[in-house]
Amino acid sequence: MTLPSIHATTVLAVQKDGCIAMGGDGQVTMGDTVMKGRAQKVRSVKDGRILAGFAGSVADAFTLFEKLEEKLERFPANMPKAVVELAKDWRMDRYLRRLDALLAVADKDHLFLVSGTGDVIEPDDGILAIGSGGSYALAAARALKDSSDFDAKGVVQRALEISSEICIYTNSEIVVHELGVDEGETA
Repeated sequence: MTLPSIHATTVLAVQKDGCIAMGGDGQVTMGDTVMKGRAQKVRSVKDGRILAGFAGSVADAFTLFEKLEEKLERFPANMPKAVVELAKDWRMDRYLRRLDALLAVADKDHLFLVSGTGDVIEPDDGILAIGSGGSYALAAARALKDSSDFDAKGVVQRALEISSEICIYTNSEIVVHELGVDEGETA
C-alpha cells in the first residue's frame, strides 16, 4: 500500500490516557513559496465531538470536510462507518478521486487516516501523522508519548514543534485541539 506523498503541512493526532489531541501547523505553501503562516488545518465537527485535520490542497480539504460532515450526519452514532463510507465515495466518485489530500479523523474512541485510495487506517499505537512533516512528528510523538510526562495535548504540541524544526513545509504556528473521554468537547 502506497499512500500519496503530500508536501504541504503536518497534522498529528495522539491518543493518551483517555484523551485525544490533534494539532497542525499553520503554513500554506505554493511550490517553494510560503503563502500563509496561520492557516487552520484542524477543526472540530459534530458539536465538538470529532476532530478532523487535513494535509494537501486546501480546496480539496474543504470539499472532503463537507463530505465527512455529510457522512457523519448520515451515521451520527458511528464515526467508523462514516469514514469508511467517505473513503468508498472518495475512491469511487470520478470527481472526488482527483482530490489531493489526506484526512485524520478522531472521536473519543477512534483515530483514523482516510485517503482517496480507499484506505481507512486505525493506528495500533494511538498516534497518527500526515503531511510532509508527518514522519518527523510521528517519530517525536512515539518517543514522547511513553517517555515523558506530557499529556496527549503536550505530546502533540512538542512533536509538532520538533517537526517544524526539520520540515521546510511545517512552521511553528501550531494549533492543538483536544477531546476528553468524559466531556466530549474540544479544548
